[in-house]
Amino acid sequence: MGILQGKIVLITGVLTDASLAFATAQLAQREDAQIVLSGFGRGLSLTNRVALKLDAPPEVIELDVTNEAQLERAREVIEERFGRLDGLVHSIGYAPPSALGQGMFAANWQDVATTIEVSSYSLKALAQTFLPLFEAAGKASIVGFDLDASVAWPGYDWMGVAKASLESLSRYLARDLGSKNIRVNLVAAGPIRTVAARAIPDFEHFEDAWAARAPLGWDVNDNAAVAKACVALLSDWFSRTTGEIIHVDGGYHAVGA
Repeated sequence: MGILQGKIVLITGVLTDASLAFATAQLAQREDAQIVLSGFGRGLSLTNRVALKLDAPPEVIELDVTNEAQLERAREVIEERFGRLDGLVHSIGYAPPSALGQGMFAANWQDVATTIEVSSYSLKALAQTFLPLFEAAGKASIVGFDLDASVAWPGYDWMGVAKASLESLSRYLARDLGSKNIRVNLVAAGPIRTVAARAIPDFEHFEDAWAARAPLGWDVNDNAAVAKACVALLSDWFSRTTGEIIHVDGGYHAVGA
């Protein structure tokens, strides 16, 4: 019996089988969860394709987190299909080119607003949309992916600001949703070679730093440890943990230069 047996979990942001979201979806299934994936626009075909690589191809729904009509429709689909939602994985982020690798003065407000809306505010949008289904489940867990925003990273620029916003937002959501027995936590992962990582200029600097400093070592091609942490947070094993940032980075965050 898996630790997610009987749970219904929506996992966003699955585009390739190298992604953290895919690794989480795969492990969640193997821990007996019934999962639903979401994608949108041109990426929806990629989500449908990669869904076929899972042990049991799940249902895929269209969900643009900036589109209120699609948010509402996604809630309706899951409600009609399952009647409740036990878990949600937020694996969504986007920054226009001017907001990454160009310093802090290249992006205009519209590009900054887009970065924050998609990468941070979307956590609130999803939590609010699916709140009735979390309540129907009686308890639920929301887990998001993070890159430690306590420092400034090379080339990360406005995405780093968005991650800082995401971290703060997760604590406020944990405060507001705790009385409903809904937990909100983040997993701060070390660098993994994903589509998102390739969008970060000079990503190799992250790889070099982790190789030199992580006490437990780090493999940029191994997403298993991050997926395990996410699945554990989705389970009842962390039933009294909320507003937390769990670092799965080989211990990099704990040591100095």
